[in-house]
Amino acid sequence: MLTAETKARTKHTQFVLTPWSAQGTLDMPTIDHAIGSWLYDTSGKRYLDLSAGLVAVNLGHSHPTVVRAIADQAAKLCYAAPAFFNELRTEVAEELAALAPWSEGARTFFTTGGGEANEDAIKMSRMISGRHKVLATYRSFHGSAPGAGTLSGENRRWPNEPGIPGVIHFFAPFPYRSPFNTDDPVEETRRALEHLELVLTYEDPKRVAAILMEPVVGSNGVIVYPDGYLKGVREICDRHSIFLIFDEVMTGFGRTGAAFASKRFGVTPDLITIAKGSTSAYIPLGGVIVRERLASYFDDHVLNCGHTYSGHPLAMAAARGALRAYKEENIFDRALEIEQWMRQLLGSLRESSPIVGDVRGIGAFFALDLVRDRATREPIVAWQGPSAGAMPAILKSLRNRGVYAFGRYNVILVTPPLTISRDELSFGVDALSGVLAEISSAL
Repeated sequence: MLTAETKARTKHTQFVLTPWSAQGTLDMPTIDHAIGSWLYDTSGKRYLDLSAGLVAVNLGHSHPTVVRAIADQAAKLCYAAPAFFNELRTEVAEELAALAPWSEGARTFFTTGGGEANEDAIKMSRMISGRHKVLATYRSFHGSAPGAGTLSGENRRWPNEPGIPGVIHFFAPFPYRSPFNTDDPVEETRRALEHLELVLTYEDPKRVAAILMEPVVGSNGVIVYPDGYLKGVREICDRHSIFLIFDEVMTGFGRTGAAFASKRFGVTPDLITIAKGSTSAYIPLGGVIVRERLASYFDDHVLNCGHTYSGHPLAMAAARGALRAYKEENIFDRALEIEQWMRQLLGSLRESSPIVGDVRGIGAFFALDLVRDRATREPIVAWQGPSAGAMPAILKSLRNRGVYAFGRYNVILVTPPLTISRDELSFGVDALSGVLAEISSAL
């Protein structure tokens, strides 16, 4: 007799295409429901959500404030064309403007996800500046569709090539695996900024509309830039009248210990793209928050951006509920407390496991860099290599121990819901410790 879980898996493989996977290798549980920091499959087994889904479920699962907001809105209005005014949409945009780092004010253009938001951000930058080129970093991910996929710097860009024209990539600092051949973070920053200036020289800065970056690199390793780098990029943009766009799809809404990473680091961009945490991922929502001095351009010029579901009422309700919960429960500051737990627990894990080469992060946004040899820093899987190597087995072993985490190549993300307890986090780290011990023995 087939179990409910077996039946569900069989039907999934028959009818569903799963992203980023060879379909014949799929081996994942079927999630039935989720509460707080825990996922439950159809067999009743539970898994600690150590990566908040895809670094998105900041409030944990089934938060009553957000669920109630969605239900109430569904009974009132489920859709209105984006051209209509809507008080709920206005309220959410007003709250976002209050959270943004600009004293001059801001306006938000809503999308259905982060990739669309990044595409619209560069489109706006091109329209306002009259320039065409856009720079983005190599070790980045900004979305998977042809436009956003071209902006991405890593190997998920390749299937989109040749992609959209006018996108140029450059190297950003990464102290642990320096592309600038130095172990000194200060020198790394100096060389990285010099490199960016050189790229601009060859591309003609007067032709560059914007520089797009994640203020903390996300799925490509959770890289926190050395002190002074983001400030230096801001100064370069000011010097050449280039717009600076921060992709805060992962870093927004408390993930780094502030409403936005730009506020945590004290560096102000010109546009901020959002998604994921805007609704705690309960309903798809993205957007471009545009500082007022740029947004006002569209008072007299047509904003040639639009989506059927822009500012969708149910998404707006989820956003309002999430923003209310963030404020009432002081969630943005709570990530600062989680950061201390992370540094202690993951620091101890690094001391005990010889294959943890580096632990890095900020707020509730951390990663483990797994290596074969600490001295050489050789990764357990070649970055952007031909296969995922040992990572699928590592993640499956974690699930067998009751923990879900997101990982790529040699990096495991530890990015839990911002509502996680210390005991829950300890459970997750203990599971990581056990799995890494197994892998270490095998290596």
